[in-house]
Amino acid sequence: MKELQPLHQHVLLDMNHEKGEQRTRGGIIIPDTAKEKPQTAKVVATGQIENSEINPGDTVLFRRFSGTEIEFEGSQYLIIPYSDLLAKIVETETI
Repeated sequence: MKELQPLHQHVLLDMNHEKGEQRTRGGIIIPDTAKEKPQTAKVVATGQIENSEINPGDTVLFRRFSGTEIEFEGSQYLIIPYSDLLAKIVETETI
């Protein structure tokens, strides 16, 4: 089995988001090519990052137009520099 392991200060993100047909209220179909790309993704792996605040499985928010999109064994991934991560999305309890 092969796996991707990011090098240096890079993070590997899973970009396999739902690809489904979306329609406007008026019934117009919006093709995938016209949709905005998501800015959130799940962390698959990290490179050699000291004092990293993220771990595989975390969901993160990243800069728009960042990184390099790749396809590996039928799945879509994004490799981005650690510095392009903006936030970690965490679940909190409501009061």
